[in-house]
This record gives sequence, structure tokens and C-alpha cells, in this order.
Amino acid sequence: MSKDSDSVCRQCRVEKTKLFLKGNKCLSEKCPVERRGYAPGQHGRARKRILGYGLQLREKQKLKRYYGMTERQFRLFFKRADQQKGVTGENLLTMLERRLDNVVFITGFARSRHHGRQLIGHGHFMVNQRKVTVPSFIVKEGDEVRFRPRSAQTENVKQVIGQNRNKTVPGWITVDWEGMSVKIAALPTRQDVTFPVEEHYIVELYSK
Repeated sequence: MSKDSDSVCRQCRVEKTKLFLKGNKCLSEKCPVERRGYAPGQHGRARKRILGYGLQLREKQKLKRYYGMTERQFRLFFKRADQQKGVTGENLLTMLERRLDNVVFITGFARSRHHGRQLIGHGHFMVNQRKVTVPSFIVKEGDEVRFRPRSAQTENVKQVIGQNRNKTVPGWITVDWEGMSVKIAALPTRQDVTFPVEEHYIVELYSK
């Protein structure tokens, strides 16, 4: 499967915004976006006015990198969002928020979305008492996500939980820290997506 070979910090600098690809480093003073808030490369400091197709492409790339997806995966999600009732852009964002790898990250059960994908792929999580190894699994209202019993006892998991117990969790998610489980209390809305993206540009790009 193809993937973006750029370093994760370089990707953030290209998009000129934090994509939170490296966990706690993104919140520290060592974050390259904080220290060098311009694009990498020889002409990174140059002011470039982006219009039309370039603007649409940048918004798509930014959102795709934020959720750690390949182009093929992202297109499939857009197609599904376009087939649903309602506004396509909002459908896309709320569906991306419901990816299992995103849920375990924003909950605090993983250091980053990449770390969440690793944990899921290695079989550390269950959804409604069934093991799930697909990071792109879409959770539904009422679903329960929890660590498998043996996984919850590992030092790596305990360390992550200890570091993130005070993390602010979105209102559509309920966390039981003692039981190491998550309940999907409601479906996320557009207002729950706090990442700065103008999704209408992505819709325009794929609608050509």
C-alpha cells in the first residue's frame, strides 16, 4: 500500500498547520510548526498566493494527512459520503471522525492516530465484545470500544492511559477510564470537528 514518505513534521509544515501526527510533541515547544511556521525547502518563506485548483488540492491533502489516509482510501470515503443524504462535505468529516483509529486517539487511548492504527492492527481493541483489526472501521451510536483484557495489562497501554487521563474528550464520546472503555453516546456533528478545514473545496475538487 502506498503512503506519504515525508516525515510527519515536514507534512505539518507543508500544510502550515498542526496535523497532530506525532502525539505529545505537537503540543510542546519542540513542535516544528511553532518554531518554523513556514513551508520547508529553499523557497518556504516566500509568500505564495494559492487560488482555484491549488486551494482545493491543499485542503484535500491537509485533511487526508490529518487522518493518515492514502489517496485511494480518501476517495472511497468521499464516494460513500456523496451517496448519503445531506451535505457531502459534512458527511465526509463526520464519517472520518468515526473511524476507529481516530476514536482511540481523540479518546486518549493512543499517542497519535498512527499509534492507534498500530494498536488496532495488532488486535488490542474490541468493539461490542468482538475483536476489530481494521483501523478504518466506522463506529456507530451505542457502540462500545474497549481494550482486550490482556492488552489492558501491558505497561505500554498503562503508560498511555496514565498520560492522557485528563485529556478533554468530545461530547459525543463517554470514557470509562477504570474500565478502559469508550461509549459512542451520539454521532458527531460538523461542530464537533475542530480541525480547520474548508470541506467545500474538497467537494469542488472531486466534483469536476
